[in-house]
Amino acid sequence: MVTPHSTPRKYFGTDGIRGKVGNSYINPEFVLKLGWAVGKVLGHNNGGKVLIGKDTRISGYMLESALEAGLSAAGINIHLLGPMPTPAIAYLTRTFRAQAGIVISASHNLYSDNGIKFFSMQGTKIPTAVEQAIEAQLAEPMITVDSEKLGKAIRVNDAAGRYIEFCKSTFPTGLSLSGLKIVLDCAQGATYHVAPHVFRELGAKVVCIFTHPDGLNINAECGSTHPEALQKKVLEESADLGIAFDGDGDRVLMVDGQGQIVDGDELLFVMAKDCQQREQLQGGVVGTVMSNLGFEHAMRGLSIQFERSSVGDRHVMEKLKQLGWQLGGEASGHIINLGLTTTGDGIVSAIQVLRVMCEQKQSLRELTSSMEKYPQVLINVAVSQAVVLAENALLQATIQKIEKKLGTSGRVLLRASGTEPVVRVMVEGENSDQVQMYAQELAALVEKQNQHLGGETK
Repeated sequence: MVTPHSTPRKYFGTDGIRGKVGNSYINPEFVLKLGWAVGKVLGHNNGGKVLIGKDTRISGYMLESALEAGLSAAGINIHLLGPMPTPAIAYLTRTFRAQAGIVISASHNLYSDNGIKFFSMQGTKIPTAVEQAIEAQLAEPMITVDSEKLGKAIRVNDAAGRYIEFCKSTFPTGLSLSGLKIVLDCAQGATYHVAPHVFRELGAKVVCIFTHPDGLNINAECGSTHPEALQKKVLEESADLGIAFDGDGDRVLMVDGQGQIVDGDELLFVMAKDCQQREQLQGGVVGTVMSNLGFEHAMRGLSIQFERSSVGDRHVMEKLKQLGWQLGGEASGHIINLGLTTTGDGIVSAIQVLRVMCEQKQSLRELTSSMEKYPQVLINVAVSQAVVLAENALLQATIQKIEKKLGTSGRVLLRASGTEPVVRVMVEGENSDQVQMYAQELAALVEKQNQHLGGETK
């Protein structure tokens, strides 16, 4: 199976605008005008209110100032939230009745990257049409409003407290996490000053790691993309479980009491099964083309409808809205529950799994034991130019050959990344050695085809 690669807009990618700090877009000059363009598109007759939050990377200071100046020049008032998780900014945008919320973050990437993403006044990612309008505005000359119409900026001092209370409100008042020992890995990111308070105030004994950001250490060998330290700490502390967030707090992975990783597919399985048992599952569940085949089979086994979207929370959200469903997510830990929030929220997702543990009096391992994951191998092949996967006859023939051998007990997926110059090769099936062999065969073929087209793998 080959997934189509959507044509990107000039500046916006799959999740806002992202890149290396200092490149063509992630620099003060461009971001200044971006702030102005956003103000012109989203402002109400040279007025309005926009929230700005950021994660902990050092370049956030620079980009925040540039956005603030650009928005002010367009006549927009700015509310500065400081370091806050991405879902917190979505929530506060709604509660403040702001025209938009802006997040300065590169999510799970290292500090040398940064990005700008946007939420609508409903707390959802802005639609493509608005992104296109902003891009069109960027092509216009920047004209500052009259001095008396310039926007003002204020700092919101109680932003963290507001979000902490929201997170706690998603956990039943009659329950407590008392008796649970939890290790939190905050990835040196935006959850560092929020998550520990949430779980302690809900009654858990909390051990924290990676909660001392210095602007340069975000996601560095920690968080949901590097859970090895969390696995080790859970075992050292004899904890009941561990929770790992990414740098901006919209993803979560967990570690059970035996030190085993519980990924987004398994967490989504726990939530879906619980919603079904409580008769609160609206429709079915949305995964992505990368969701494990074992998760799909587990949903079918529970008679829960299951649909796949393209990779990315934007596509999961689009599919949920299209179907009128509420629950979906990715193996990476990006989970959306529209019954509780408007976007992926790592803290709220973790709270829901803990609620099920408390109500059913089962450990995390027990809750996930009835879902059998299939061996899955993912290889990223760096390419120097686009390999048109769907039009490559040799690749297509090889994929069809492997799919025939795997039958209904396996899958093959090739897709071009929307954010990196790589082709992602994924194979899964019942036999791990066979899966590994097929994945390596396809990866070598992609590399060969790239070289044949005149590119060099990096």
